[in-house]
Amino acid sequence: MTIGSTLKYLATLILALLLTSGTAFASLTSESRAALSQLKSQNSAAAKVSSRALAVLVFPNVVKAGFLVGAQEGQGTLFVRGNVAGRYRTVAGSYGLQAGVQKFGYALFFMNQKAVDWINNTRGWEIGTGPSVVLVDKGMARSFTTDTMHSGIYAFTFDQRGLMAGLGIQGSKISRID
Repeated sequence: MTIGSTLKYLATLILALLLTSGTAFASLTSESRAALSQLKSQNSAAAKVSSRALAVLVFPNVVKAGFLVGAQEGQGTLFVRGNVAGRYRTVAGSYGLQAGVQKFGYALFFMNQKAVDWINNTRGWEIGTGPSVVLVDKGMARSFTTDTMHSGIYAFTFDQRGLMAGLGIQGSKISRID
């Protein structure tokens, strides 16, 4: 198998994964609620942030695949004070030394009205172009308290399955789909 045919095969695989990863609205809402509940029960820092957040955007199933060139896609639900306030899509592309397929979820907690207004008034946004986003990893989560919260948005990843290895440049965009 040549590199060209390998890349074509991988591109077909990535496209198939992305096209089959969409879910119906009711199913997406219930998956998002279940993922958020599980995240809060398994991560005390996420539970602390959730108790103070005005809104949370949950992407329960994001699929990422790549071989040199990669792509990821997922759909999520925005909850404002527990009520559904919209559906969103996250897409990303990457290029670099990478190979594999991975499925994961993530949640963005909006901590103040400025951050909530920003997501509601922006047609599509890239992580890193608006209010500061703090990615809370396992090490940070151990010492995380409500007194150490200072950002407009906190991000938590969860439920990682599969293997994706390598280095690359990635851009991620989030857009409202309803």
